[in-house]
Amino acid sequence: MRALYDVPAPAKLNLFLHVVGRRADGYHLLQSIFVLLDWCDTLHFELRADGALARHDLGAVLPADDLSLRAARALQQASGCTLGADISVLKNVPWGAGLGGGSSDAASTLLALNRLWGLHWPRERLQTLALKLGADVPFFVGGRNAFVEGIGERLTPIALPRQWFALVKPPQPVATAAIFASPLLRRDSDAAIVVDFLADTQLMQWLSGAEAGAAAMTTMSWGRNDLQAAAEDHCPEVAQAARWLEARFGNSRMSGSGSAVFARAGAGDQPVATWGENDLPPRWVGRLSRSLDQHPLWGWAD
Repeated sequence: MRALYDVPAPAKLNLFLHVVGRRADGYHLLQSIFVLLDWCDTLHFELRADGALARHDLGAVLPADDLSLRAARALQQASGCTLGADISVLKNVPWGAGLGGGSSDAASTLLALNRLWGLHWPRERLQTLALKLGADVPFFVGGRNAFVEGIGERLTPIALPRQWFALVKPPQPVATAAIFASPLLRRDSDAAIVVDFLADTQLMQWLSGAEAGAAAMTTMSWGRNDLQAAAEDHCPEVAQAARWLEARFGNSRMSGSGSAVFARAGAGDQPVATWGENDLPPRWVGRLSRSLDQHPLWGWAD
């Protein structure tokens, strides 16, 4: 195998995000449900025999040492592999959005190079390496929608119905560090045991829309994002985006640390609503996206 082309790196949403405490080392403890989306970056990998690692930007210019390069370097060093790769990245998922784009690029890099270099590492070994790269990276390597705990390392796969989501992102990115340092951040949400949490009737109805058919998919009646108040204070356009979606879909919630905001938009073959080509405010990015049952690269790790 000399190359792998058109490798997807899907975005994710936090359906809710509760901060339930803080570790002695300063890391925040979270509970969330992560869901994969069909909005993807695209990466290409070409084998190099000289051991060098190089990234080539096919669209937006990325930082010199982005997460895809760091992931490649980490896997090369941990495995002792003498091969290298040219990595080309077409960035579609906006950065600074809370959609996990950079983390997903890193995960797809680990999965692709594991295959291209013939390492055959099992998924669990890749996930251990992934956690050193960032809290969201293990989720993307895991490849399933999941209940997420701790700092992102504790994953419980869950089955979710296919859903439509309307996403909008204002132009200003939000720095995660600024949000977690904010005095507005709530850090004392009640923690739940995962088995009890997933047995919660109200939660499961909210996830499936079972209590009111398709109409239930357009509500945000369960949970919250504990980071949203701090993000709206840091970036007022987050609140503007939330109101914009509320007016069209009757609900909204920020994903991750922002600045992207989403609305549930139905569970049928088509979303319950949409917007016109010129409806978005200037420089905003918007997309109607559908959830995935599993990562497109699910079969790429043993």
